[in-house]
Amino acid sequence: MSAPAGTAATPAGGLATLRRLIMYGLLFALVLIAASGVGGLLERLFRTASTLVSGDVAGLALSLAFTLIGGPLALLLWWIVWRRLDDESERTAAGWGLYLTGMYAVSLIVATTSLLDLASSFIGAQESRWPSALANGLVWTAIWVWHRWMWKHPRKPSSHLEDVRAVVGSVFGLLLGAGAAIAALSALLDIAIRGFTATASFEPWWFDVLRSVLWAAGGALVWWWHWFHEGGRRFRTGLVDVAIIAVGIFVAGITALGGLGVVLFVLLRLAFDRTDPLTVLLEPLAPAIAAAVIGAVIWRYHRTAAAQRSTRTRRASLLVTSAVALAAAASGVGVVVNALLAAAVSPLAGGATRTLLLGGISSLAVGGPVWWLAWKPRHQPRTADQIPPGRRVYLVAFFGVSAVVALITLLVIGYRLFEFLLSDITGGSVLDRIRAPLGLLAAAGLVAGYHFALWRHDRTLLAAVAPAHKRVIERVTLISGYAPGTVDPEALARGIADATGGAKVTTWLRADDGGPGLPPSTTVPPSVEELTGQAVTALDGVTARHVLVLAGPGGRMEVIPLAGPDSGAPMSADRLGRAAVSGPQERPSSRFAQFIPPVD
Repeated sequence: MSAPAGTAATPAGGLATLRRLIMYGLLFALVLIAASGVGGLLERLFRTASTLVSGDVAGLALSLAFTLIGGPLALLLWWIVWRRLDDESERTAAGWGLYLTGMYAVSLIVATTSLLDLASSFIGAQESRWPSALANGLVWTAIWVWHRWMWKHPRKPSSHLEDVRAVVGSVFGLLLGAGAAIAALSALLDIAIRGFTATASFEPWWFDVLRSVLWAAGGALVWWWHWFHEGGRRFRTGLVDVAIIAVGIFVAGITALGGLGVVLFVLLRLAFDRTDPLTVLLEPLAPAIAAAVIGAVIWRYHRTAAAQRSTRTRRASLLVTSAVALAAAASGVGVVVNALLAAAVSPLAGGATRTLLLGGISSLAVGGPVWWLAWKPRHQPRTADQIPPGRRVYLVAFFGVSAVVALITLLVIGYRLFEFLLSDITGGSVLDRIRAPLGLLAAAGLVAGYHFALWRHDRTLLAAVAPAHKRVIERVTLISGYAPGTVDPEALARGIADATGGAKVTTWLRADDGGPGLPPSTTVPPSVEELTGQAVTALDGVTARHVLVLAGPGGRMEVIPLAGPDSGAPMSADRLGRAAVSGPQERPSSRFAQFIPPVD
């Protein structure tokens, strides 16, 4: 028998994939080497202005080698790759997509940071950094423009990767701009709150603020270019949805809630815990306010963007918001329990315990209301139709994570207990040793219990609307013939497997149907579709886990449910043989009975 056509194509396809990965990986490395060499030569040229060799002979030799050897090799390999891209299969291959995405991301990051470093080097006494920043900025900007040109080439476009480029650029620009904006606003607020007029390097205070504003503007420009100009917000793909949820809601939500929690903690300490100097108390206030403001703005924008997309994206944004807030509230509960146990163990240690308690209260006060608004515990599903997709995954995930945390804390508690009992060190109590993991255990237990109860409730609602007689067939043993002119048993087995929802079908061939020394059957058999339809009709309503299907002459189909260990009624081999071969009007032959398979 000849091999199927698809069998010979598999090695060739694997060889082509390996060839692409090696070629694009080598091109990636050569571009990096050539860029490093050209950047080194340009930096040396900018620094010396007239003398190219100025002491560092080894560095110059390395830059020349990278440029004069790596550069031509990179151009040669790129020319070979570019000619192959006339074939659409090459443009849509995974290797080309990985190369374009990786090089686009690297060139964008290095070019942006180098140019922003160049601009910020002229603010203050930092002019010595400009040659390196200018050299890297020029080289990597050229590489970025080159790869963007290849990405959008009119004859060889990589249109299936448009959303990848938009996501890479928008996520990088958003993270860079948000971080720099937090730094700038934090420096401004710190001056306003604590009144510092100079930095550690005796520069004017506005130098750091201006540098941070410059970096924030650069990051915002990169984000705007990819999100609006490149059309990132218009793509309705899963990758864009994941970027919105992961960065715009999850990371921004953590930033906003964390900053708000620290702000509340500082205010509570100012009101109830003045153990530290005022300057120390106010130190985290400015960064916390900046993080809360910038994180809230980004979170709010992406929540609005998610609401305008698919229903699945909107629900995912609510679940992620709920998860972040619940994590903050649960950590607050654990810290509060820890502080209360500490107060019970050491009533005289009031300062540290009070600070710990205020930290837990601030985290709980911030995370609790946000979780209540996002999760709406008073408006849970009352029917199966009201259970949104993804809710059960969310419940199982939170139950699993909290259960793992609870298990780890139990192990820590056990370790501390045995350490206390077996060690010779005196002083301290058992409760003082285990109060921190006990607080975490209490929070994890509450979260796990709540989500497990909701999961049970949803399962009850779904079970109430499930069909009463659901097919539970897991295995089908097909007894068929293979005489010339009959239906292919393998095709019939595939049809039965599809009809039963993926049951495992085992095919047995009859010894008296086309076997050695026996005349073949002359009856014209029905088609595979007809036999499959007869089998489906016969299997309708059968709920046994193991079913025997007899495909007799002339298309006769007989289904026999088998009782086995799963049903609590084990069958002997003699009983199974009698049940399998018995029919309404015929007795089995010995040749047929010996090919009945045993029941597992």
